[in-house]
Amino acid sequence: MIPLGGLGEIGKNMMLLECGPDAIVIDCGLSFPEEDMPGVDLVIPDVSYLLERRDRIRAIVLTHGHEDHVGALPYVLKDINVPVYGTRLTLGLARRKMDELFEGNFDFRVVAPRDIVSFGSIQVQFFRVTHSVSDSVGLLIGTPAGTIIHTGDFKLDQTPVDGQTTDYSLLAEAGERGVLALLSDSTHADRPGFTESERVVGDSLSEVFYRAQGRIILTTFASNVPRIQQVIDAAYRYGRKVAVVGRSMETVVEVALAMGHLKVPMGTMIDVADVSKYPLSRMVVLSTGSQGEPLSALARMAAAEHRKIEIVEGDVVIMAASPVPGNETMVSRVVDNLFRRGAKVIYTPESKVHVSGHASQEEQKIMLNLTRPKFFIPVHGEYRHLITHAELAVATGVPPANVLIGENGSIFRLTPEEGQIIGSVQTRAVMIDGAGAGEIEDSVLKERRSISESGAVFVTCGVSKETGQLLSDPIVRTAGYSRDTRGEELSAEVALRAKDFLSALARESLARKSVIEEELAGSLQRYLKSETGRRPVVICVLNVV
Repeated sequence: MIPLGGLGEIGKNMMLLECGPDAIVIDCGLSFPEEDMPGVDLVIPDVSYLLERRDRIRAIVLTHGHEDHVGALPYVLKDINVPVYGTRLTLGLARRKMDELFEGNFDFRVVAPRDIVSFGSIQVQFFRVTHSVSDSVGLLIGTPAGTIIHTGDFKLDQTPVDGQTTDYSLLAEAGERGVLALLSDSTHADRPGFTESERVVGDSLSEVFYRAQGRIILTTFASNVPRIQQVIDAAYRYGRKVAVVGRSMETVVEVALAMGHLKVPMGTMIDVADVSKYPLSRMVVLSTGSQGEPLSALARMAAAEHRKIEIVEGDVVIMAASPVPGNETMVSRVVDNLFRRGAKVIYTPESKVHVSGHASQEEQKIMLNLTRPKFFIPVHGEYRHLITHAELAVATGVPPANVLIGENGSIFRLTPEEGQIIGSVQTRAVMIDGAGAGEIEDSVLKERRSISESGAVFVTCGVSKETGQLLSDPIVRTAGYSRDTRGEELSAEVALRAKDFLSALARESLARKSVIEEELAGSLQRYLKSETGRRPVVICVLNVV
């Protein structure tokens, strides 16, 4: 087994499982860019190792429909077009993602909990788990070496909104027969106790809806269908209409309705264009933007830039999600802007308008005790989560030598007798710029960082193709660079130095045009560094006419 994403990090989940001549890929997720990734839209796993083995890959198997488990699917399937297995809602969300980005014939195969599918020497049985998106499953994987259980993301909610609890009996039966290895969700391994039930959120929302006098605007993760159902239920109970804004929220609601995972009383949902027809006290707006994304519907409302919804004094805004690590600043900015516009914002953990979809320590111990694995591999979490989860496994009786802690690229080798990490393969974060626009090279990202820190200087020079001499003085433009008197003096000096550099240019040198441009840029960059202490990106262009 080789994790290509999801170990030592939150998101980008992908695991390759190889057995003899056969292999399957478990999940195909993305993560979102960090602050030092300017212009990057999303990050996906490096699949170069998969490409080398594409002839052995029998399928991609999905555990649930969250972006960090299905979001990279379009970018992988265009190069590795194999059957994709998942539950109805999971594949419904994944198919929408495919349709947005790529055209093509892709083989999506719907499975249900307890279904069994064979992939040569690998057999997979899907089992129900409770998570913050409906139709989530874990995997009971049969191999000649033994049974492997991959939990996917889970929590042990005893009163889930959809009534579908984790399949304890199947897990217990597997534990009785013998489990070679358990791969278990570590996201909240550092949280003691139990994760609260999703129904706690329903009770909290009901209280807020009962007290609210004005319009209610609620944002949550778009894929959290049980949460959306509770919003709709509360709206209906208190005589409010629900309008959905934001593309991802609209997509999830549409897919979930079509598949029966959302039940909406007649007349409860209205088009956002009809919001103005109802009193504010009778409206609920279900919006994207729980992570403070600058282009999300809620962020645009907070900045008074949304075309259809304007925040007014008396609005109650419910942030029914916790910030993903790295998004705290963006969320705080949106919350501040909402307060500035007179809204009351409910967002603190104490308000109980959000609970996690991931197991806490006691639930993780129950999973370990149900399955009683010979080997334990913590997955899905930052490194501290993996370490803490490993300690929980030892506390439940797994021998310390049988706990394998790896990172992305680690090669886990399991036999009936032993489990070990035997090496690693190269993995990296592949950064995507624009929808389907392609991968960003490290050199491009480095330039963007330099521009954001020190600005850029552009030098354009017209050169005669007959003589190789300058036709006019170089033109210097700057971006993100000083434009005061000192900046003007530097620009003039840059133009003079470029002119001197090119004055000795021979006609024959034009064959080395790109080399000359690079040498001139390097010379000017060194000059600016010596004068200002900063190193702007310098781009020189020779126009040969």
